[in-house]
Amino acid sequence: MPAIVSIGRVLFAVLFVFSGASKLFDIASTTQAIADKVVIPAFVTPYTAEIEAALGMPTAQLLAIISGIVEIAGGLFIALNIGARFFAWLLVLFVAVTTFYFHNFWDMAGAERINNLIHALKNLSLIGGLLIIAGFPRTTVQAEDRYPGV
Repeated sequence: MPAIVSIGRVLFAVLFVFSGASKLFDIASTTQAIADKVVIPAFVTPYTAEIEAALGMPTAQLLAIISGIVEIAGGLFIALNIGARFFAWLLVLFVAVTTFYFHNFWDMAGAERINNLIHALKNLSLIGGLLIIAGFPRTTVQAEDRYPGV
């Protein structure tokens, strides 16, 4: 893989690693933000109640931990090009869901609407970059490429 692509992967992943680490280092704020924005559907609540009882933590806190881990793992694996296509698809889903719940500009007005529209468009661009990574074909280095003239 050309060095420029490797550098691009690392730079692209920085946002996810930093964001995930920030979520985990301030788990209380992340949990509160999720509790304020995410509504668990009624048909899922019996299952989440069992999970809450088993783990001894609210669903919002579990989602906060999972979101931080997904971002860190996805970013690192993309940067290291280990399962990059899988993690790109995982992050496409993650970014789409978080955009829907946290940047719902269609329910806002004024400056708040513009700010969240900009964040939603940024996330749309991230999804575009992730789709490029997911669609980038897997290649192997041929012996002829490694040793010209052999």
